[in-house]
Order: sequence, then C-alpha cells, then structure tokens
Amino acid sequence: MNFPTAIAPNNLLIAIVALLVLALMGAFGGYLFRPLVRPSALLMTLGTILLAAVGFALPNAQQWQLMDRFGILLQLDNLGSYFLLTNGLVTLAVLLYCWASPRTTFFYVQLMVLHVSLNAAFLSTDLISLYVCLEVVGLSSFLLIIYPRQAASSWIGLRYLFVTNTALLFYLIGVMLVYQATNSLDFQGLATAPYEAIALIFLGLLIKGEIFLSGLWSPQTSSIASAPVAALLSGIVVKAGILPLLRFASLSERLAMMVWGLAIATALLGMGLGMFARDSRRILAYSTISQMGFILVAPAVGGLYALTHGLAKACLFLLVGSLPERDLDKLQAQPISYKLWLPMVLASSSIIGLPILAGFEAKTLTLETLSLNELPWTGILMNLAGVGTAIILAKFIFLIPSFDKNVDLDKSPWGLFLAVLLLLGALTLGNVIYPEAFSMENGIKATASFLLGSAIYWWGLRKIPWQPPDWGERLDHLIGTMAIMLMLLFSSVLI
Repeated sequence: MNFPTAIAPNNLLIAIVALLVLALMGAFGGYLFRPLVRPSALLMTLGTILLAAVGFALPNAQQWQLMDRFGILLQLDNLGSYFLLTNGLVTLAVLLYCWASPRTTFFYVQLMVLHVSLNAAFLSTDLISLYVCLEVVGLSSFLLIIYPRQAASSWIGLRYLFVTNTALLFYLIGVMLVYQATNSLDFQGLATAPYEAIALIFLGLLIKGEIFLSGLWSPQTSSIASAPVAALLSGIVVKAGILPLLRFASLSERLAMMVWGLAIATALLGMGLGMFARDSRRILAYSTISQMGFILVAPAVGGLYALTHGLAKACLFLLVGSLPERDLDKLQAQPISYKLWLPMVLASSSIIGLPILAGFEAKTLTLETLSLNELPWTGILMNLAGVGTAIILAKFIFLIPSFDKNVDLDKSPWGLFLAVLLLLGALTLGNVIYPEAFSMENGIKATASFLLGSAIYWWGLRKIPWQPPDWGERLDHLIGTMAIMLMLLFSSVLI
C-alpha cells in the first residue's frame, strides 16, 4: 500500500476532528448532565459508523498533516474503516447490553473515552500519536476492568495496566530511535529504521494485539472481567495493536515477513491452547489469540477479517456471560436455553468459517489470498489452524439446548437480545461484501473443515481432562515473556 501525500485540511478533516472532540466533551459532560450520558454514547457510536461509511465511500485514501511536518498524521482509508466500523458496532452492542443495568455514569464515561481513543488510534499514522492513543486505550480499559471494585478485578486490572504500559515504554524507546535515524515520526520511517527500533516498536504492539506469547495476559483478564468489558477487549481493544502491524506489512518486505511469521505462530499457539481449555471464557480468549493470526497472515484482507471476528467474538462473550456455568464439563451436563444456544452456534459458525454469516467470506478470502503465496505450506498451516478453530468452538455448538421456558436466561434479557441481534444482523448483512465466496467448492471445503474439527473434538479431545497450565500468565512470567519476545524479534529482523 502506498501512503498518500499529505493534503491541506478540508471539510472532511474538520468533521473528523469535530467528531472526536464532541465525543470527548460528551464523555466528560456526562458527569455534569448524567441523564444525557447514555444518549451521548449512543450518538457517538452512530457517528463512528457514519465515519466508517464515509471511509468506504472515498475513492482514495485521505491523509492530513496537522501542525508541522513532525506533527499529527491522520488517515482515513478502506482498511481503517473496517476497524472504525467494528468499534462502532461493538461499542453500540455493549451499550445496548448495559442500557438497563444499574451501572453508574463512571462506566459510560470510560466507555466513551475508550471508544474515542480507539477511533483516534485507527486514524493515526504517525508513531507518537499512536503511542498517546494506545496509552489512553490502556488506561480506560483498566478503569473498565476494575469497575466492579472487587479484589480479583482490581488485581487483574492492575496487572493489565502494568504489562501494557511496560510494553509501551519499549515502544516509545523504539519511536525515539526511529526519529533519531529518520527525522520523521511517520509510519513510513519504519521501513528504513534501525533493527533495534523495529523490534522495540513491534514488542509494544504485540502486547496490545495479543500476538503469540505476548497474548498470554488475555485468558486470565477475560475470565475475570465482566462480560461487556471482555467483549470490548476481545472484540475491538485488541485491534488497536493489529491495524498498525497491517500497515507496517506494506512498507517493506522485511516487515511483511516479520508480520507473516508472527501471524502463523500466533494462529497455531492459540489453537493449541484453546483445544484443551475447559473454562468457557478462557476458551474464547485463546480463540482470540488464534484469530489474530488469521487477521495478520493476509494483511491485504485483514480489515474484513477483523470486522467479522470482532462482531462474532463480542457476541460470544456477551452470551457466555449469561450461561449458568463457566466450567465446560458442567455445561455439557445440563441443558441451556435455546435463546442462548442458537446465537452461540451462529456466532461460532461465523468464526469457524461456515457458509452462513460474513465470517465465511472473510476466511475464504484470506485462504484464497494465501493460495497466491509463493510458500504453499503457509496455506496448509492456516488450514490446519482453521480445523483447530472448529475444534475450539465445537465446544459451544455441542452444548445441549433446552426449549423449556422455565430455564433461566438472563437478568436483563432485552439488553442481551438487542446486542446479539445487532451483532448477528451486521454479520448477516456482511454477506454482500464478497458474494463470490459462496461457491460449491468453497462451501464444501469449509464444511469439511468443520466436520473434521467436530469429529476430532467429539471422539477425541472431549474425553481428555488435561488443561493448559496457567503458569505463563503470572505477572513475573509475563515480564519474562517480553524479554523472550524481544530476542525473537531481534533475531527475525536480523535474518
């Protein structure tokens, strides 16, 4: 991808800046006018969806440079619009889910701050602006994680904040090295940056994006955070570290190979851990790690995959939060309401890539792109990871549905119903994006992959009681993992 030449501010830029500023004003104004905080959040998400629609409609990418040539760079293009749309829809779903809940103004204000900072991160194409946005994303995510103010959530929030901020310190050092070498903070400077700068910047983004070993902070965080916060983290917050990597992959062959190698390793690691997990939320968290590999392995189509994954995974986290149990063995021994089971099957089928919802198009397009790769074994490995995805999510598909009206569903079923309807409806409408995917050959391949994964799970892995150890998720081990990842990154850059 060739980055466009910066142009003077125009009406579109003014509208974008106004949207970000008004959203922040609405967030903090919520403390003064509390009855307006939820309507303000609703308008904010609709504005983001509108901005994404404008980005899709633009014939060419638009880039603006604010202040001087070392200032802020904003870019609106097709790739970024997928992430903006994901942010708008996932946040809107969480807002609908929480609308009738007793959550305080503090929660909605932090939700709005998180939403705006994510929008800014998806629009930023200079390294220092991205750093500032990621810091705000981390802080607002931390405040949402600890919102219940319980001992477990407070600890897990502090752990999340410490790990991500430590990683961003490495990122900031890398940015300084890029500026020292190129006198520029533009993403394009990374193509000619020193090896150590690339490794340090990648480390910060790998932590934020749950890539390979750097994503091991996620399972414990998602298992303790509330359902809507876990939906935000896995559905959209993680994407803040993914989009820059997709943009970096287009800058040079060296960066593209780094992203490609990390993508395959991430997909296989998440698959291997998720197949044996027995806690429903940890299963989804491991699945997210694996799916980040699918997004990165084909950067040209990563935006569509990020959208479909974000919608389906947010849906699954909201639904799993309403299950009577989290332990898979106990869930398999008792029926659950079909009102939970059916949307779980649909969302799972989208991530698996069955020809039902838009996830099928995203996975088909990704695998077709890989078929053009000069390394044919790449497609083999990702098809293997696809079978692993079917194994992981078959755990939810094979739960026992109940049509008994007396089966308890949820304390606020209308919020859950509206959120799920929005997310699955968007995945249904997404089928028009790449209708060429719906061929007999692609449908047979996707179905065969699902049936193979289901058979492996039902007649094999389902009976194995072993679970992945969580020692790698301890705080001291997470810090050690950073050192390991830094050495791996240095090695990959030097090769």
